[in-house]
Amino acid sequence: MMNIDLNGKVVLVTGASRGIGRAVAHATAAVGGQVAVHYNRSRAEAEAVAELHGSRLFRTDLSDMDAVRKLFADVVDAFGAVDVLVNNAGVALSIEAADTSERWESVWDTTMNVNLKAAALLSRLAVRHFIERGGGRIVTITSRAAFRGDTPDYMAYAASKGGLVSLTRSIARGFGKQGVRAFLVAPGFTRTDMAQDFIDAYGEDYALGDIALERLTEPSDVASIVVFLASGLADHATGCTIDVNAGSYVH
Repeated sequence: MMNIDLNGKVVLVTGASRGIGRAVAHATAAVGGQVAVHYNRSRAEAEAVAELHGSRLFRTDLSDMDAVRKLFADVVDAFGAVDVLVNNAGVALSIEAADTSERWESVWDTTMNVNLKAAALLSRLAVRHFIERGGGRIVTITSRAAFRGDTPDYMAYAASKGGLVSLTRSIARGFGKQGVRAFLVAPGFTRTDMAQDFIDAYGEDYALGDIALERLTEPSDVASIVVFLASGLADHATGCTIDVNAGSYVH
């Protein structure tokens, strides 16, 4: 009988105050894992997650790489180690055709820093930590947009998520013999605050019309896959991408 058990494992979840990250935190704790709850702005929501699971809070602006380094060090100091890194935090900023060049550059810089560069730096720190400890796992939330593209106003978002795919596959190929496993989960429309901005702009019927199932994906649908990958039961799937987007894109 298969048993998912994260007892004794420390799991750093970025963006754990809301949406998919919050669901991952809940699912991790439900199978015994200790959750390091990262957040940036949503302190009240993060506190609710941490209090529920007796965990600790770590506030970090992921656009600041010095702060990102400190985040990983602080989690190790607090828990003694990190066993699993879940790169979940991200931003989805739109750019209109009429926007200025300055805004275009600002959106691209912020998106790449938060969505890609911070995840790359955390992964680098995790890989070095894991090698010293004999292994560990990284689960990164990408998007179907990494594979099929997105609307022109969310081009920066799609590009950043595409970068996460190459990053994760490179980690899986490069460090597997040193005990590091790396996986990707690719949601589509998921009922989160981030997706709500898109739904508000295009309508829920647009989102529902783009999937094969009768309802939008919920954060808990994604979280169960993340926890499974983090458990060690799927290590020979290292480097893979698991689509959790209700059949809206199959690659």
